Amino acid sequence: MGLQRLQTLDYIVFLVYFCIVAGYGYWIYHRKKSKEASTTDFFLAEGSLTWWAIGASLIASNISAEQFIGMSGSGFKMGLAISTYEWMAAATLMIVAIFFMPIYLKNRIFTMPQFLTQRYNETVSMIMAIFWLLLYVIVNLTSILYLGALAVSTISGLNFWLCMVCLAIFAIIITLGGMKVIGYTDVIQVFFLIMGGLATTYLALNLVSEQFGETGVLTGFNYMMRKAPEHFHMIFNEENPNYMDLPGLTILIGGMWIVNLNYWGCNQYITQRALGADLPTARNGILFAAFLKLLMPIIVVFPGIAAMVLHQEGMFQAEMLTGGELNPDNAYPVLLNLLPVGLKGLSFAALTAAIVASLAGKANSISTIYTLDIYKKYINRDANEQKQVNVGRYAVLVAMIVAVAISDSLGIDKKGGFQFIQEYTGFVSPGIFAVFLLGFFWKKANSKGALAAIIGGFILSIILKFLPTWGVDLSFLSDAGFAVINTESGLYEIPFLDRMGFVFIFCVLMIILLADRQNSPKGLEIDASMFRPHPSFTVGAMIVVGVIVALYTVFW
Repeated sequence: MGLQRLQTLDYIVFLVYFCIVAGYGYWIYHRKKSKEASTTDFFLAEGSLTWWAIGASLIASNISAEQFIGMSGSGFKMGLAISTYEWMAAATLMIVAIFFMPIYLKNRIFTMPQFLTQRYNETVSMIMAIFWLLLYVIVNLTSILYLGALAVSTISGLNFWLCMVCLAIFAIIITLGGMKVIGYTDVIQVFFLIMGGLATTYLALNLVSEQFGETGVLTGFNYMMRKAPEHFHMIFNEENPNYMDLPGLTILIGGMWIVNLNYWGCNQYITQRALGADLPTARNGILFAAFLKLLMPIIVVFPGIAAMVLHQEGMFQAEMLTGGELNPDNAYPVLLNLLPVGLKGLSFAALTAAIVASLAGKANSISTIYTLDIYKKYINRDANEQKQVNVGRYAVLVAMIVAVAISDSLGIDKKGGFQFIQEYTGFVSPGIFAVFLLGFFWKKANSKGALAAIIGGFILSIILKFLPTWGVDLSFLSDAGFAVINTESGLYEIPFLDRMGFVFIFCVLMIILLADRQNSPKGLEIDASMFRPHPSFTVGAMIVVGVIVALYTVFW
């Protein structure tokens, strides 16, 4: 079964997808164009997104090239264990829906810097607004553009830079329509994403069964478990070569919670989808997203494991190489190229949908933070609604141009897109999450503690990333499985998930030590009734948690 480029029918299928998304987005934009431009409509689509649109938009913005390419590559390398990022996210979404969303909505918080201003002060807010802008542009936009262009170029045979520019333009077209256009076009994006992704998974598992003289998806899955049993363990022990990436029980009781709670609960471009809705709608949308997260490993991890089994059996020997070395990130593009004509176009559309939706979501959040938290506050306090919307659109254009210009110079290809995003976000997320968590639920937390946590946590993260020996024997860290020594530099490195756990504890202690003796007047008013979910939501949440427990029990 040889590799093929996209054929005419594939391009027709992709063109149909493009016309549907662009046409639907234009129709929504044109339908509301007659109304006076408002910031809440452009940035939040206030009151207009349904629960299914919120849930679909959450997933469309989350799933992108780093999942399709990077997580499939991790599935090839380490197996089902990488699914912890998806399944633990589903559990985290329940916490965000029950405890975080009521606080945001009751206090009418539209942006994360706005919360920091209300709860702490302008200094904390300004520092974090600048940081989020830099993080979203330099880490998020660039990595998704780079990985997306690499995948699209590999599959289509088109020039890498042409692919990158086209992805950026497509995302800009959707983003300029505002949050309402993004939210509803994301529903279509998720449809293509899931259908195309499932088609690729079907092909991959069927190929495995055919390799052993049989047919059928379930047969292929059974062969995968039989031929690569080490790829179906969720918890690694210290002898596992991938232990440093997913260190044992840390994924259940340690740093993985900080990764997910910070990402899903304190992240502008994620929470923004639900901030324009009422609480029941927001919670139902988040619950829907949690169910979709449970399915994601089938779409993005199983193909990687299947590619590994097929590679062991002698297939894809040359195709999996980059520069003469095995590159797990080639797994998904290789499988995609094996799809039949037409179906390949659908899966290509799915991959493009994931990339474009994620780019659009991040670009809109960059626009929101810059316009509401920097431009309106510090540059033009008298800007009217129309002026703010226009500035937001210019911010989208500038951010995308900068991301395209610098993406090739950051070493994303050497680090790997998924690890690139996780690690560099992990330098600051413990401090951010500590500031948000104690700001929500502890009235004595103040701005001094918040600043100490954010800045001190960042510095400590760098120190723990590369532990200098300073003449001290740190071999006990390596012996205990907490660190590995870099033979070239002679420095000890702690796995970033463990590092995030240590830094988070440090940040919480800093906030507690510098806290006021009395409750701060800026403390939030909360009561137990805010966190009481509707019975139907409770049933759905229990099903999600039950499925997660069952998955970890089966694949421990």
